[in-house]
Amino acid sequence: MKRRTVLLGAGGLAAMAVTGWAAWRSSSRSAPAANRAVGALGAQTPAAQPNPRALFDARLPGLDGHEFALQTLIGQPLVVNFWATWCAPCVQELPYLNSMAKELPNIKFVGIGIDTAQNIGQFVAKIPVSYQLLVAGHAGIALLRELGNSAGGLPFTLLFDANGSIFDSILGQIEPLDLRQRIDRLVAKSKT
Repeated sequence: MKRRTVLLGAGGLAAMAVTGWAAWRSSSRSAPAANRAVGALGAQTPAAQPNPRALFDARLPGLDGHEFALQTLIGQPLVVNFWATWCAPCVQELPYLNSMAKELPNIKFVGIGIDTAQNIGQFVAKIPVSYQLLVAGHAGIALLRELGNSAGGLPFTLLFDANGSIFDSILGQIEPLDLRQRIDRLVAKSKT
């Protein structure tokens, strides 16, 4: 009786393990597609029609509390990263974004926190960020949606050309090489 119980239990555990592994494998295959780039807007249309004016019409406070008019950023290539301190993929990609911002002085990088100024301030006290950080709070979710991220997911990165048009967007954690290639295409487009 004991041997039979052990064999049945082991068989049940094996079946559960195989089922769990199959479910994980299936979901991990589809996850990269969901987290990959929404794509160059000419190649693929996002679910929501993006409105870049929503970003440039905004005035958001910096960590010092002073309002910053985002319209002043028109006229140069721009990378805008929406993030939050509670978002693990956001935090993981910040060092890459910070490094790129230092390497590419002709590209303006801006981080917009979907968080409180206090949380962002405490975060950057531990992990410094050299590019400009602005605070949108939870109201920033509406801004994300106006910019074409209908799900309101984070992190969300947008590349704008010098005219203030959206060149490309990435929903989910960036991959440094991929982002660098997108920035290179943005710069090449800006020169034409």
